[in-house]
Amino acid sequence: MRSEELRGEFRDDEPMAGHVSWRAGGIAAHAYFPADLDDLAVFLHGLRHDEPVLMVGLGSNLLVRDGGFEGTAIFTHGALKNLRLESDSSLLTPHSSSNSLIYAEVGVASPQLARFAANHGRVGTEFLAGVPGCVGGALAMNAGCHGSETWNHVERVLMLTRRGERIERRPEDFEIGYRHVRLKAANDEIFAAAWLRFPAGDGHASRERMRELLEKRAATQPLQLPNAGSVFRNPPGDHAARLIEAAGLKGANEGAARVSEKHANFIVNPGGSATASEIEMLVVRVQSTVLEKFGVELVREVRIMGVAA
Repeated sequence: MRSEELRGEFRDDEPMAGHVSWRAGGIAAHAYFPADLDDLAVFLHGLRHDEPVLMVGLGSNLLVRDGGFEGTAIFTHGALKNLRLESDSSLLTPHSSSNSLIYAEVGVASPQLARFAANHGRVGTEFLAGVPGCVGGALAMNAGCHGSETWNHVERVLMLTRRGERIERRPEDFEIGYRHVRLKAANDEIFAAAWLRFPAGDGHASRERMRELLEKRAATQPLQLPNAGSVFRNPPGDHAARLIEAAGLKGANEGAARVSEKHANFIVNPGGSATASEIEMLVVRVQSTVLEKFGVELVREVRIMGVAA
């Protein structure tokens, strides 16, 4: 779909390997890079109602199969980027800075949100500094680490329907769990922005805590190699990495895809030479081996989309 009303960029046959942190995968039939939230609403309004849509932020939790995605990928990072303080009009003293909410559109990187909050005297955002994605992904999967989760801080969200309409929703409109979020009453809406509440506190201490957490992350995770973060959710009362290592899978490979020797819940793509099929085969092999050895079914955190080659 092309329209003179649109201000963003439309492309056909967009290679997805350059848009995902695994540096592998097929081609999206169509791609749209919106200019801003208003432009995205116009684009959605003109899109065929049955057109498959794939929302992409930083691509840190995504793999598109080698056969590609037969639909439209919409890229939010760098476009849906508004980030600001807003007064909470529901309070008796809404203009007090301590009562402000943080408004963040879905293309804002999670670490950027964490730094913004700390710079404005908010605490509790430190965990977001280590989430390698955008606000949209954090909302969609209730991203979290170090004992905190995104939806613990969500006051309300802005959704866009496939007709480009805007709807504000509250947490009670969603089914929210560990790495799981589902809208209860509709399935044609996408996250556009969120209003988040974090308590006032020592911003300097918050920034120092972020630095400590990022140093720990760099020391324990294979950040120098293409990866998609934690591949599997932690099962109740256990850790996926422990089970994978206990199954003897550290260093296991399928073609160029390899289970990281540094952190067993990471699959890495050294040199970017693995295919999406090799990565997916290794994901399935890890799941089946852990199930066979320990009777535990590992659930994927990463999204795998599209068709096989």
